[in-house]
Amino acid sequence: QVQLVESGGGLVQAGGSLRLSCVASGRTFSNYVMGWFRQAPGKEREFVAAISRSGGNTYYADSVKGRFTISRDNAKNTVYLEMNSLKSEDTAVYYCNADVSLARLRVAAAGVYWGQGTQVTVSS
Repeated sequence: QVQLVESGGGLVQAGGSLRLSCVASGRTFSNYVMGWFRQAPGKEREFVAAISRSGGNTYYADSVKGRFTISRDNAKNTVYLEMNSLKSEDTAVYYCNADVSLARLRVAAAGVYWGQGTQVTVSS
């Protein structure tokens, strides 16, 4: 089992920035691809970003490319999501997830580990 705990959400004005963190425990962190999803009210959960085990490869949804940056610190068992130039449409609950497979993680396959989520609200 992998336990994931997100933090860093909050209320920010449009154009502002936030940094989300997700701390993992329970298994060897560096064995897992890590990712972020989000879910806005009335919408399905959607992929935001993912990062490979070593951190050498990153992947982004088109809607956040150039504004968001995913990173990880394997010594701290933590993955981050730096969010800049925030827009009202970025308002959502943000979830951290983990899996040994990037393909499974990106489609939120059954068995992927999830955190409890952290609310991000962007006011216009």
